Amino acid sequence: METLGMPELLVILGVAVLLFGGKKIPELAKGLGEGIRNFKTALKGDPEKPETAEVVPEVVKVEKV
Repeated sequence: METLGMPELLVILGVAVLLFGGKKIPELAKGLGEGIRNFKTALKGDPEKPETAEVVPEVVKVEKV
């Protein structure tokens, strides 16, 4: 089986631009990158790091006196 060369990659990129449009491709690449990163983290079994954890502010209800 032969590897992909430059002409094949250009054809694949052209088809992707036609299918998704130029604005959607960076969003797809970002989602793919995050998915791969999450998959690798899950394989390592590392707990989620605090700087990547989502911070949810605490809501405090104030009563009138």
